[in-house]
Amino acid sequence: MSASRILFVSDLHLDAESPLAVEQFVDFLRGPARDALALYILGDLFESWVGDDDDEPVRHSVCAALRDFTRHVPCHVLRGNRDFLLGAAFEQRSGCQLLPDPVRVQAGSHRFVVSHGDLLCTGDRGYQQFRAFARNEGVQRDFLRLPLAVRRRLAGKARADSRAYTRGASQTIMDVNPEAVAALFRLAEADVLIHGHTHRPAVHRLNVDGRDCTRIVLGDWYESGSCLALTADGRYETLRLPARPGSTLSMAPTSARV
Repeated sequence: MSASRILFVSDLHLDAESPLAVEQFVDFLRGPARDALALYILGDLFESWVGDDDDEPVRHSVCAALRDFTRHVPCHVLRGNRDFLLGAAFEQRSGCQLLPDPVRVQAGSHRFVVSHGDLLCTGDRGYQQFRAFARNEGVQRDFLRLPLAVRRRLAGKARADSRAYTRGASQTIMDVNPEAVAALFRLAEADVLIHGHTHRPAVHRLNVDGRDCTRIVLGDWYESGSCLALTADGRYETLRLPARPGSTLSMAPTSARV
C-alpha cells in the first residue's frame, strides 16, 4: 500500500475468543498498514474494554503491537459501543490518539467526517438510551471503581444481553437513520462520511441539500479483515485481507473516486 494512503478499519471485536482475527490484525499492522500515511480505527477495536487497567493477555498483545506500529505510522482511534471506556492510559499503552466521535479528516482537497456509526442509528431508541447512560461520566467513574473481576463479569453479561437484544430487534431500526446521516453531513460540511457499527459494508451515494455526498460503511473482521484506503486525490479502494481458515467469505477489491 502506498504511503499516500490513509487507511480505515472498524469493528474488529478482538478478544481471546477470536485468536485468528487478532493474528490477522497484528500481521496487518506489521505488513500492509506499515506503509500508510495514517491509520484510523473507527470503534470496536475490542469486543469489550472494562478499563485501562485490564491486563488480559490478548488485549495486552494488541496494545503492544499498536505501540510498535505507532512508532512508524500515526494511529487514531474512535471509541465504539463495545470499547467506549478506552482512556488516557490506553493511549499510553498503545501509542494511539483517541478522537471524538464524530470528527473531520482532511485528505488533500477532500473533507471527510468519520464516526463509529452508532449515533446515526436513532431509530433504535432502546440502544440510544443505553448509550447515553453508559457514557455518563458519573456512571463510568462508579463502574471503574469496581474490582476488575467484577467488571469483567458485568461486561460478559452485557455482551450476552446485547446478542439477545440484537436477535430480537428489527434490522431496520438497527441501521442508520437517513435524517441523522443528512444532519451529520450538514454539521461537518463534508462530502464523504465513513463509519462502521452496522456490519453492512457498502458505498451509498446520496444528495444532501443539492450536494452530492458519499457514505462508506466499513466491514467487520469476523471472517476476514476489511480495510478502506483513501488517497489525497479522492480515490478510494475497499479491500479484504485474505480469508482466515474456515471462512467462506471472498470479496474482490473495488475502487472508485468520491
